[in-house]
Amino acid sequence: MSTPASAHPSWPGPSADREPRIGILVVAYNAASTLARTLERIPVEFRQRISEVFVSDDASPDGTYLVGIDIQATVPDLPITVIRHERNLGYGGNQKVGYTMAAEHGLDIVVLLHADGQYAPEFLPAMVEPLVRGEADAVFGSRMMQRGAALRGGMPTYKFIGNRILTTIENAALGTSLSEFHSGYRAYNVHALSALDLSATSDEFNFDTQIIIALHAAGRRIVEIPIPTFYGDEISHVNGMKYAGQVVTDVAVYRLATLGLTPGELADVKEEVDQRESEAASNRQILALLENLEPSRVLDVGCARLKLDEALRRRGHRLTGTASAETPEISKHVDEFVPGDLDHGLPDGVGSDFDLVVFADTLEHVRHPQRLLRQASSRLAPGGRLVVSVPNFGHWYPRARTVLGAFDYDQRGILDATHVRFFTRRSILRMLKKSGLVVTRMSTTGLPLDVVMGRPSLVKRVLLAVDGWLVRARPTLFAYEFIFEVRPVEPPRSTVWPRRRD
Repeated sequence: MSTPASAHPSWPGPSADREPRIGILVVAYNAASTLARTLERIPVEFRQRISEVFVSDDASPDGTYLVGIDIQATVPDLPITVIRHERNLGYGGNQKVGYTMAAEHGLDIVVLLHADGQYAPEFLPAMVEPLVRGEADAVFGSRMMQRGAALRGGMPTYKFIGNRILTTIENAALGTSLSEFHSGYRAYNVHALSALDLSATSDEFNFDTQIIIALHAAGRRIVEIPIPTFYGDEISHVNGMKYAGQVVTDVAVYRLATLGLTPGELADVKEEVDQRESEAASNRQILALLENLEPSRVLDVGCARLKLDEALRRRGHRLTGTASAETPEISKHVDEFVPGDLDHGLPDGVGSDFDLVVFADTLEHVRHPQRLLRQASSRLAPGGRLVVSVPNFGHWYPRARTVLGAFDYDQRGILDATHVRFFTRRSILRMLKKSGLVVTRMSTTGLPLDVVMGRPSLVKRVLLAVDGWLVRARPTLFAYEFIFEVRPVEPPRSTVWPRRRD
C-alpha cells in the first residue's frame, strides 16, 4: 500500500470539531465457526463510534464469506462490508488491501482484529484511545506487559519462549523497547499508515514485523497497552521456524541498511547525522591531517560533513561553503555560503586564495569531478592544499555484490543511490594526477561499525580490531574510504644556460 497522505484530509486531532472516523479490519481465513461470535463481542456502547467494519475473507474454502453476509444482514448496528478475495493473498496481503480500503473510505483510525477471537474485541475502546487523544500513531496490544499473564492465558511455553527471544533480537536490532513484536492486535492512524511505502513488504506473517520497521524508521510513535491472552481451538497457520527466520532477516537487513550494506527497501534509512558524524573515523582522519594548519581560509565543497565544518570553525578557521542549496543546518556551520550547481563547476562567488579546500563525500556526487578539482586547485593560495575523501568501490562488499550478479544501489554507504561516480584507489589516484595534483599523505577508514553498534562492547572492539587489521593488510579490498591530502604539482625548475657567442 502506498497512498499519499495528502490524498485524504488528515484528522486534525483531539481538538477537532468532529470525532475521528474509526474502522475495524477483520482478517478472516477459515473462520466460519468463530466470526459471528467475535463480532458479537464488540462492545455495544462502542459500536456507535464505528464508521466501517471490513470483514476481509482471504479466499477461505469454508463458509466464512457466507457467515459474513449473514451477519451483515442481521446485525444492523455494525456497518459491515464483506470482502472475499478470489485468491488467497496471505496474512500480510489481506492487511494491505484492508488498509488501502480504510484510506479510500476516509477513515482516521483502523483496528486490526482477528476473526478467530484470539484478541479480545472487548478491548477495542482501549486500543483506539491513545490514537483519539493524539498520543500515538500506532497502538499495539501486548500480552507480555503483565508478568506471567501470557502463560496464565494459555500461551504454550514454546511460543512464549520464542516470542521473548525474537522480541529481544528485534529490539536490539532496531533500538526499540517494545514488550512484544508478535501481537496481531493493532490500531493505526490511517494517515500515518498511508504515508508509509509498503510496496516492498511481505504478504506473509512477517508483515507485522515489517510494518514496525517502517513505523520506527519514519519516527512514528508506537504505544503498547496490556491485553489478555486467549488460546482456544483455533488452528495456527504460522510455520514457526520459517516465521522466525523471516523476522530476524527483516530486522537484520534493515540494520545492515543503516551501515550501507543492502538497499533496505522496507523503509527509508535515516542518516542519523549526529551519531554518524561525531563518531566517523573519516572525520577524525581528516582533522588529523590538518592538525598543524594555522587558522586560515577554508572552502568546503559540497557541505556534506557539517560536524567536520563545526570542528574546523572551533579551531579558528573561517569557512566558506558551497552546495546546490543552503539549509538552516548549513548556515549554522559556515561563515559564508555560496549556492551553485557543482555539476557545472565552482560558482564564481566563492572567491579565491583559500589555504584549504575540502572535498568530503563530494566527488562521487558530481558528474565532472576532475573539472571541479582543477577549478578548486586554481583557487588556492600559495602553499595551499586540498583534502579529498571518496568511498572505495573496490571494497569487498561492492565486489561481492557485482560478482554474485546482485549489484544494486543502497540508501547509504559505498553504493549510495545518489552516487554518480565510483572510485577505486587506482582510479582516484589517476584522476588526481590528471588534475595536476600530487598526493602528500593518504589515509583509510574501515567499516563504520559505530553506526550499527553504538554502544561500547567486547564484540564491537573485536570487530573493529579485525577490520582495522584487514584494512592495513590490504586497503584496496578492505578500506571503506580513502582520504588524501593533495597539493598542486609545482612546475619544474630549470636553469637556462645562455648560448655562448663567439
